[in-house]
Amino acid sequence: MARHHALLLLAVLLPAAAMADPDALQDFCVPDAGHGRPVELALLRTYPCRNPANLTAGDFAFSGVRAAGNFSAATGFAGVSVTPAQFPGLNTLGMSFARADLSAAGGVNPPHYHPRATETALVLAGRVYAGFVDTGGRLFAKVLDKGDVMVFPRGMVHFQLNVGDAPTTVYGTFNSENPGIVRIPATVFGSGIRDAVLERSFGLTPAELRRIESKFGPPKKTEMED
Repeated sequence: MARHHALLLLAVLLPAAAMADPDALQDFCVPDAGHGRPVELALLRTYPCRNPANLTAGDFAFSGVRAAGNFSAATGFAGVSVTPAQFPGLNTLGMSFARADLSAAGGVNPPHYHPRATETALVLAGRVYAGFVDTGGRLFAKVLDKGDVMVFPRGMVHFQLNVGDAPTTVYGTFNSENPGIVRIPATVFGSGIRDAVLERSFGLTPAELRRIESKFGPPKKTEMED
């Protein structure tokens, strides 16, 4: 009986452990991708660590979020994501971060989710209507002011909308080096899902569907369909 309980406990705990970023085995590991080569997330675990004796404070500092990224004319959103690919000093530390800016004219960070991370969002400037929807379809949303923080649980669809008169800046942190992002509008209407599926699912006419799909351009990987 004791062995049965032990096996049951392992069956519960091992999947959870497998989904988390691996624990670090040393203080830090700034990856060495080779001279002049950029760090690639997909290859992160294959890189050796740079010699700690050759590292400086500059390897653990990053200035790439001082300014907003490029704004989308359609949404008024600008985002700068920072993972070990952009900031190698984050490697093995189990975290990443992002800067999001929303234009004053109702800029929106459209509904999306991060499959591998929980996000905490700190409002640095402006007023934001932010929230997430749980798996039961319940909405948790409110207006956040400067200095407020909101948490978006891993895998939950969430969003931000500027409801103030000035631009908004939000700083997000993730408990994964590679949180991933699935943008709902682009994923649904820009990935090449068959028209019949979308028309039936959303009650759209062929003309309505074409008008929506035109906003996202041609699908990127239709060749993956069997």
